[in-house]
Amino acid sequence: MARPDPSVVRIDGPWRHLDVHANGIRFHVVEADRRTGADDRSRPLTDRPLVILLHGFGSFWWSWRHQLRGLSGARVVAVDLRGYGASDKPPRGYDGWTLAGDTAGLVRALGHNTATLVGHADGGLVCWATSVLHPRMVNAIAVVSSPHPAALRASALRRRDQGRALLPSMLGYQLPMWPERALTHHNGEELERLVRSRAGRAWQASADFAETIPHLRRAIQIPSAAHSALEYQRWAVRSQLRGEGRRFMRSMKRPLSVPVLHLRGDADPYVLADPVYRTQNYAPHGRYVSIDGAGHYGHEEAPDTVNAQLMRFLQQVYPRHRPVTD
Repeated sequence: MARPDPSVVRIDGPWRHLDVHANGIRFHVVEADRRTGADDRSRPLTDRPLVILLHGFGSFWWSWRHQLRGLSGARVVAVDLRGYGASDKPPRGYDGWTLAGDTAGLVRALGHNTATLVGHADGGLVCWATSVLHPRMVNAIAVVSSPHPAALRASALRRRDQGRALLPSMLGYQLPMWPERALTHHNGEELERLVRSRAGRAWQASADFAETIPHLRRAIQIPSAAHSALEYQRWAVRSQLRGEGRRFMRSMKRPLSVPVLHLRGDADPYVLADPVYRTQNYAPHGRYVSIDGAGHYGHEEAPDTVNAQLMRFLQQVYPRHRPVTD
């Protein structure tokens, strides 16, 4: 059976699809179309604060559909990360240094000097890395189920519950070729199983979940998408045994100078409460919010709650701009 073409992720909606070149590759970017009035349309897009949405493992820009529809007053864009969806899929560059460079490059390529970054899971780790390695380009970060990487590492190694939740899949992904086949076999059935194992029950029973799962299963079957997704996980583990990984973790322990918001579903079985608690060692002035009943995908499972938290956060980050609510 022929693999899906990358065009399958160019889903219609109240947004527009762009191809943006940054850090040596081409990214598929989806920008919310929120300019409705004549005065609004006359304003350059770069007059608004830039908010970049970065998805997690096995997903693509679609995971931010509710935020693209619900956030306004800012220039909101969701990105297919390196290797995902309709973005380029180079054989290398899935390390923390390069991924941070991708995000910094996107800020410049979109015509801005700074941005607020919002990320889920792996996308959240990119937010942490970019804020440390390119601090002048980041105004603030908001992350969903994505503790500081040093806190997550410490919790996975020191607590049995977090280790059991996180390490089996990450270690299994270190094998060659087999994980790629598992993710794409039977029309992406394994990816659906993985998402269900981490999601809350209410979302799994919803029409939104039924609409989303076919998109995810198609997107992971795009040629090289599964391999690229797994390379994020492989670097996270293998780098710990190499000098580059130790240098990266030392860099990540630098004090953060930007506002931080962390959101976690209280029913998340994959990222537990302990690494979020440990994250306060690195972002002591951050705001930490628990989302009732949500699993690992809080921004999809409880979009109204997450959007309200993000709008409040953005209003605090950009007090001189008009409110981000309509």
